[in-house]
Amino acid sequence: MSFFDKSKENIIEHIPDLDLVGRVRVLLRWVILGCMTGAIVGAIGAMFSKAISMATAFRTSHDLIILGLPLAGLLIVFMYRLCKDYEDKGTNLVIKSIQEGEHLPVMKAPLIFISTTLTHLFGGSTGRESAALQMGGSIGYNLGKLCRLKEGNVKIMTMCGMSAAFSALFGTPMTASFMAMEIENVGVMYYSALVPCVISALTAQGVAEFLGATGEQFAVNIVPEFTATQGIYTGLLALLCAIVSVLFCQVLKFSGKTYKKLLPNPYLRVFVGGVIVVALTYLSGTRFYNGAGMNVIEMAIKGEAPALAFLLKIIFTALTLGAGYKGGEIVPALYIGATFGSLYSQIFGLHPALCAAIGMGALFCGVTNCPISSLFICFELFGFKGMPYYLLAIALSYTFSGYYSLYSSQKIMYSKFHNKYVNRETK
Repeated sequence: MSFFDKSKENIIEHIPDLDLVGRVRVLLRWVILGCMTGAIVGAIGAMFSKAISMATAFRTSHDLIILGLPLAGLLIVFMYRLCKDYEDKGTNLVIKSIQEGEHLPVMKAPLIFISTTLTHLFGGSTGRESAALQMGGSIGYNLGKLCRLKEGNVKIMTMCGMSAAFSALFGTPMTASFMAMEIENVGVMYYSALVPCVISALTAQGVAEFLGATGEQFAVNIVPEFTATQGIYTGLLALLCAIVSVLFCQVLKFSGKTYKKLLPNPYLRVFVGGVIVVALTYLSGTRFYNGAGMNVIEMAIKGEAPALAFLLKIIFTALTLGAGYKGGEIVPALYIGATFGSLYSQIFGLHPALCAAIGMGALFCGVTNCPISSLFICFELFGFKGMPYYLLAIALSYTFSGYYSLYSSQKIMYSKFHNKYVNRETK
């Protein structure tokens, strides 16, 4: 045996195969922990969902509250600095925790809960699902530590928490289960977390529904037969969505860097950013670009969204998150995909609901690099009728979007273009 073979043998951890009793014991452990995580995170996720809904309803009926966005930003920065979280890494920290075991503070959950609610209440342009990933990941991680689990199992608990939170808010347990396993390292799936993630996602959805928090679903009733012509239209839309996804990722990162370069003081940065968002809101003459914008997604499904809504949402979201407000990028990505798909349908005379659905799936895939989760979210949000359209669009968007991502901590383990191990960070 060569020296290399001996070294390789020493590096690999030899884990003995479990007998029947051992497998049952491990299965029971993960069923119990998955149910526990799902119940806790599902209840908190339901409260979070209701808090966001109440904040949105209050903002809608009290329009002038948007003027308080700069002051809300000061409060958010103060809370984070009070908890000694001086450089909030958001979802990137959760990804790093799974990749490298980085510590996830227990205060991360209440901080992101309160700060995201404040951002939505005062009209910041953000989503909620990325915030849920942070909140759920933090709860799962600390539950694992509380149960004195080994480091590898703590990482699985972190993924359980992410699955539970996403499922509770969006009502998509299949997507939530696989996204938690898929998002950290592109090309590698943590299948050891499959059972606990599925259990926690289903439990969280059930708990959330019991507490009155329901997920999203959109009607895509007209789905034409998939033909070569339809395939060409779908392929073109997918390629364009991949380009828009790269634009979204780059504008978000450029905005954050520019804010920090011009305004190093976080209090000044968030205040000025809030003033800019408020000013642009009044200049636009509409409130379509504040908050998550689920109403605009509904408009896009009907073909009624403004033509440049996708571009304005990119700008509003980048200005909000870059300044230091909290929330998520996933719902804005769905918003951008839906409105861009709706615009595409108007140009080519296609059905708006189907194009909006294709756009949402393709954008989601382009910014997250999670093709399996993207396919599942299309099935859970729109039904199975459009399967060939979603399948083709997601495959093309995944490849054509290259190595860009919303999350700088995400790693591309295998090339998108060749059968080759690359292990590179996203752009």
